Amino acid sequence: MPRVAIIIVTFNSAAEIGGCLDALAAADAEIVVVDNASADTTRDEVSRRGIRCIANPMNAGFAAALNQGVRATSAPFILSLNPDAHLLRGLDRMLDFLEQHTGEKIGAVGGLLIGADGVPQKGFMARNLPTPAALIFEVLGLNRLWPGNPVNWHYRCLGLDLMCISRVEQPAGAFLLFPRSAWEAVGGFDERFRPVWFDDVDFCARLRSAGYCAYYYPDAVANHSGSHSIEALMLENRASYWYGNLLEYAAKYYDFAAFRTTCVAVAFGAVFRAFRGFPRYRYRAFAVYGGIVRLALARLFEPRQHANAGG
Repeated sequence: MPRVAIIIVTFNSAAEIGGCLDALAAADAEIVVVDNASADTTRDEVSRRGIRCIANPMNAGFAAALNQGVRATSAPFILSLNPDAHLLRGLDRMLDFLEQHTGEKIGAVGGLLIGADGVPQKGFMARNLPTPAALIFEVLGLNRLWPGNPVNWHYRCLGLDLMCISRVEQPAGAFLLFPRSAWEAVGGFDERFRPVWFDDVDFCARLRSAGYCAYYYPDAVANHSGSHSIEALMLENRASYWYGNLLEYAAKYYDFAAFRTTCVAVAFGAVFRAFRGFPRYRYRAFAVYGGIVRLALARLFEPRQHANAGG
């Protein structure tokens, strides 16, 4: 039996999935593609290569689809791989690293991601879990205005030595290896984070709470173009999903005061973006970010027991 099952969740991924699967042609692995109702030729590309495909009739979200893939396989290790992450080398060495460090209770390992420009995706491929300050700085745009601020520096691990194996809190879900036993111990990915965003952050947070640690492992390398499926979403939906899941994460992990402060910051940040965003489509921007303001205020005033559900 192969040591690893590779689960690839697709959504309108025809442009990327062929290259992703071709890069895995020599891998000794169970490979399963879980397709979330793509409207393009994604499934044809998978079928053409003889890879097993679980075809969902509707978009179940990334977390639910990944859980499906894990349940449909039996290997002791799972690699969650985005269709736009094309493996170059090092999967076997990353598996060896996990197997040889059983005493540390490692729950996840992420590899080195190289962007389309050939530059390592520092700040994305390994992060610390977001503190309330990190998310507040993010939604208020402070991290863009002052990317080197101490909060952002810590959150995005900007001091990370890219050539060294390092403990981190949140390796990127685009190229994430974890033991099946760890996935089982925390109950899999939380399917409330749908369809995308914060599902991998939440998974790493629950691993950490369960006593697991995580590592960045630079000897495993993949090319990663990034956000190909996100670009297929309407701008309105992108904002709604990202802010909605950010608030869900904050409700789950932050105390009530920090959660309420995050809600207020989201509302203020959305007002600012309504006047800045989509300059050619001003009324559309007001509609999109007005919805975000309403969402943030609704969560701000919800009963405390609901705000902290699942925490």
